[in-house]
Amino acid sequence: MTTAPYLPQIRLYQHWLREQRGLSFERYEDLWRWSTTDLNSFWQSIWDYYDLQSPTPHTAALAENRMPGARWFPGAQVNYVQQVFRHVEAAHAAGFPALVSHNEKSLAGGLPARELSWPELRRQVASLALHLKAQGLQPGDRVAAYLPNIPEAMVAFLAVVSLGGVWSICAPDMGTAAVLDRFKQIEPKVLIACDGVTYGGRDFDRRDVVAELCAALPSVQHVIVHDNLGLEPIAPESIASPDVFTEATARNDAEVVAFQPLWLPFDHPLWIVYSSGTTGLPKPIVHGHGGTLLVALALKGLHNDVGCSYAPNSFGERFHWYSSTGWVMWNAQMSGLLNGTTCCLFDGSPGGSTVDATGNKIAPDWTTLWRFAAAVGATFFGAGAAFFANCLKAGIDLSKIDGLRQVRALGTTGSPLSEEAQAWGTAQFAKMGAPDIWWCNISGGTDFAGAFIGGNRELPQVPGQMQCRLLGCAVEAWNEQGQPVMDAVGELVCSQPIPSMPLYFWNDKDNVRYLGSYFDMYPAGHGRLPGGGDGPAAMGPVWRHGDWLKITPQGGCIIYGRSDATINRHGLRMGTSELYSAVEGLPEVLDSMVVDLEYLGRESYMPLFVVLREGHTLDAAMKARINDAIKTALSPRFVPNEIFQVTEIPRTLTGKKQELPIKKLLLGQPIEKVVNKDAMANAACLDWYVDFAQRRLTQHG
Repeated sequence: MTTAPYLPQIRLYQHWLREQRGLSFERYEDLWRWSTTDLNSFWQSIWDYYDLQSPTPHTAALAENRMPGARWFPGAQVNYVQQVFRHVEAAHAAGFPALVSHNEKSLAGGLPARELSWPELRRQVASLALHLKAQGLQPGDRVAAYLPNIPEAMVAFLAVVSLGGVWSICAPDMGTAAVLDRFKQIEPKVLIACDGVTYGGRDFDRRDVVAELCAALPSVQHVIVHDNLGLEPIAPESIASPDVFTEATARNDAEVVAFQPLWLPFDHPLWIVYSSGTTGLPKPIVHGHGGTLLVALALKGLHNDVGCSYAPNSFGERFHWYSSTGWVMWNAQMSGLLNGTTCCLFDGSPGGSTVDATGNKIAPDWTTLWRFAAAVGATFFGAGAAFFANCLKAGIDLSKIDGLRQVRALGTTGSPLSEEAQAWGTAQFAKMGAPDIWWCNISGGTDFAGAFIGGNRELPQVPGQMQCRLLGCAVEAWNEQGQPVMDAVGELVCSQPIPSMPLYFWNDKDNVRYLGSYFDMYPAGHGRLPGGGDGPAAMGPVWRHGDWLKITPQGGCIIYGRSDATINRHGLRMGTSELYSAVEGLPEVLDSMVVDLEYLGRESYMPLFVVLREGHTLDAAMKARINDAIKTALSPRFVPNEIFQVTEIPRTLTGKKQELPIKKLLLGQPIEKVVNKDAMANAACLDWYVDFAQRRLTQHG
């Protein structure tokens, strides 16, 4: 697909640093150290390298190094949509669309992909923005969306934020209570929703949910409904002044042509995203236009190595990262537009239809996303780590899918990718004639709409590891004494601010929830000097992310799971991911979850819950196989006290195992206090765990 010898994006940036700044770095480690010690120069270089525009000058890149509350680019004005619109003419002239999309039905039916051109994207965004403006939308007003991963969701986002409105989206697979837990907190003025969605071969009518949302959100003054399934329109009396999405985006006149996004202060709120909400209300996290823009460009370009589609070096680039709109990877997928890259969207289940025409259950088809990638010509293919594990388990053969040869990078996040899954993908691409397929394994979060750890096209790959700490991210692993350690597992902290850290949590008086989420573990000033050492308390504390991290002497990184759901057996501390890798490496085991109850000083008890492939039962031989796998991969110390066969492992809507809530449940806390069922993908499975916890507490007290 390329028209010139391909140079990695991070190499092009280093060439620019040498030519424009006189800066040369022999090793990546040196470049990273500069980026995390001279923060002002590094982030200014990102602004200049991507030629960001502002009608007013800024006084410094980092005017005040404080956490939280760092002051970035004071005086500058930005707008996310200004940066997207910069690419319209050039990308269109080169013949590339802005968005290419499929859903389950169009892909299964062999239909051509939908394409939205760059000029048409701009026209629809302008039309919808003018419609919203006429309805009274002002900068700072919140707009809530209940939409799937379709082009209309991206058009709606761009229209809202072009006016300075604050965007917030929930996926339509979420029920009324879970959505209201989020949207009630932010009091939206406008709701943009769909009539229904398709997932796993089934249509889900969401019209009643939309009516319920309207009834429970008195702040909503205007509703726009997208006709996604072609159902009868929602009765107008049940919702506030409804409009149809296609009509709101249909305008094409002189005012639409002349439309320009508003210039906004650098830290004007862009969107509100939410923590997974395992306990209490989900935290409404507010990110700003400027910080999100800068971090997204650095991540997508330099570290994910996603180039501009019309640039000669990366000509024809097409970026895909599978996500629902309820996961921050939807935001990450959309950020490809910031760099003039064609984005490829798939709406539906990554396993395709799980029912046949008569409604009978059938096995998932794990070739679905790969066939989509082939159909749309994706060059970067990203998905959650669990997706690749499912492909491995299903034994699919990618060489049978025509059109995957143009994929030059595989991205993964969401949970640690096992060595086995990475080896499977590498072998599959080697069979197709691409022996050196590059894996861009990243780890970050909704919290700051970015990544702390990720890829570098020029560094060696070690299966089971991420390649490096990202530029500008002063990430360290700290021991119990709050000291940085190498080649040892420690608490992941970020000792310096990055521009996309939250501005604040919505309606969080005195920043109480914000401080408690990231900044309450270490004393202010401790470890805060750029490059190491303690700074004055006025600098604030380091960011504690809540993951176990090991940094290898070579600079590679391994995430061992959440630091609050860790295993500590007989004095040996370990995250859960290594145990899952060992257990789920057995072909009979589809899923697993372990919890460790030692940390309260009680007699150590560690149960393991497993989901087995159909036709297998947890007999003595199976238990022995699981225990042997753990002994071999880890140590006899980590053999569980008991193993239980379950039908499902409880997971959040974004796919995370709910280790901590189950841990609290087993320690005697009531289910309603430890888990928000509406934030779960499979809440019905909790009944078994509640019964199990009650039996155990009755027996052991």
